[in-house]
Amino acid sequence: MTDETVYIPPSVWTWDAQNGGKFANINRPIAGETHDKNLPIGKHPFQLYSLATPNGVKVTVLLEELLALGIEGAEYDAWLIKIGDGDQFGSGFVAANPNSKIPALVDRSGDAPIRVFESGAILLHLAEKFGKFMPTDAAGRAETLSWLFWQMGSAPYLGGGFGHFYAYAPEKFEYPINRFTMEAKRQMDVLDRQLADHAFVAGEIYTIADMAIWAWYGQLALGRLYDAAEFLDVASYKNVMRWAKTIDARSAVQRGRMVNRMAGPPEMQLHERHDASDFDTQTQDKIGEDA
Repeated sequence: MTDETVYIPPSVWTWDAQNGGKFANINRPIAGETHDKNLPIGKHPFQLYSLATPNGVKVTVLLEELLALGIEGAEYDAWLIKIGDGDQFGSGFVAANPNSKIPALVDRSGDAPIRVFESGAILLHLAEKFGKFMPTDAAGRAETLSWLFWQMGSAPYLGGGFGHFYAYAPEKFEYPINRFTMEAKRQMDVLDRQLADHAFVAGEIYTIADMAIWAWYGQLALGRLYDAAEFLDVASYKNVMRWAKTIDARSAVQRGRMVNRMAGPPEMQLHERHDASDFDTQTQDKIGEDA
């Protein structure tokens, strides 16, 4: 007798659009645009189309860090992409990122616009363009890139794996939660061991690797992702906690977290950013000095 609770894969998979779960309405097995919609263009050299998910936060943190160094050429317009409304499937966004994921950047600082998509590629593009937050020596550069790509390869297991099955799936099942919890904790242990001997992930200087990893794992440690801090016992990763708090205290990081944010306290939301003055006085008073 067949156990009806056991899923038996069909010979050919077909898409069930009503599969349930948070974000189910924006997931589909095909790419490409669904409607015509041009992207707006502001006055600054960089046009960012994003949302303050961890992947979006990486880029706004770097842009704010560059501006904090006095690099006026890093000025940017940040336009809100509401993924719940399907903005990422508009024709203009698909032209900027055929993968239809935020963030997407258009670099208009040169003779012709350059599209850059995938958050790690955007970080690397900006770091190399301005010569900041990327070591110039061969060993330091290799270490930074290794950790940057570690994040790009690891975070899908944290977000699409652990985060989905623990927080967003329509039903909770023991096997996927156990499987991805184990992997999330293994990744936190990798970081904790590295940070036991170094101030920052790639060594003793703050780099784009820290920005990329902090947006996911630092915010996880600080209790901002999936309501899972207690479940994952994040406080036990003491080196990660020290590092996460150090970066979180930076004023540029706090500003970067606000940009394109649509959730949380109203004073921490800046839906679009077109000028430094968009961070109003009330909000600025809540932001401290760089660590």
